Amino acid sequence: MEGKKKKYLSDLSLLFVAFAWGGGFVVVKDTLDSMTPMYIMAFRFVLATVVVYLALHRWMGKIDKKDLLKGSVVGVFLYLAFAFQTVGLQYTTASKQGFLTATYVVMVPLIFMILYRKIPRMKIFVASILTLIGIALMVLDGGLTFNQGDLLTLVCAFFFALHIIAIEYFAKNMHVFKLAFIQIAVAAILFVISALVAEPMPEEITARSWWAIVYMGVISTFACFTVQTVAQKHTPSSHVSIIMSLEAVFATLLGVLLLSEVFTMEMVIGASLIFVAILIIELWGIKDSGTEQLSST
Repeated sequence: MEGKKKKYLSDLSLLFVAFAWGGGFVVVKDTLDSMTPMYIMAFRFVLATVVVYLALHRWMGKIDKKDLLKGSVVGVFLYLAFAFQTVGLQYTTASKQGFLTATYVVMVPLIFMILYRKIPRMKIFVASILTLIGIALMVLDGGLTFNQGDLLTLVCAFFFALHIIAIEYFAKNMHVFKLAFIQIAVAAILFVISALVAEPMPEEITARSWWAIVYMGVISTFACFTVQTVAQKHTPSSHVSIIMSLEAVFATLLGVLLLSEVFTMEMVIGASLIFVAILIIELWGIKDSGTEQLSST
């Protein structure tokens, strides 16, 4: 009974993480009205680096060159994923981006099979076809053209998929807190450099923007990572992936409610097909794959 309680509590805590990450799309979209993309991410990841170190350094231990190299590879993928996501969000809606980002759940097993030369299972074909149809319905606004933000978001989903695979590969012989700190720190450094080189420094940061940065750095990055790490000790990875994919649903609901975004019937059908594809990947033969891990948005 005690084990079941822990599993239920873990599932509920992961639901909170999905909600927080879904809200992250809305928060970033709102902040883009007053700040440029790279500076938003620079402030977010610098704050997250400081908080992660202060909270978890006693368990990380000494960081050697091998740790730094492994964490840097993961950190570069994390940087690229968030960079494309944040820039793309300037040109698309938070609700649409939430679902398009979630396509990384389908991309992961496809990339995994290419890297390890494994024959695709039937569920991959089915999920991929549903995802392609869903994406078409969501982003092809009456013609055969992609919105710039939608295309950038799909690139971001690809890098999130690589990020997940890299974590799976490097985390086997490395403490998870140490890997988390290094990747976040590397992403922070890259975002600071990108902001200073590519964008003008903000003349003024509003109180609303500071609150958004605190939310993204402390809640979306530090708190969600910590909760997810602890929760995964008590609940199956299949539960984790299914619950976390709900961030796309929360992003949609919050985008419509808080930002007055329009969600057409075509987008509803497309989003539903993508969500079904995600569930197929996670529920159909969940014992077949070791790629059921997830990354934060």
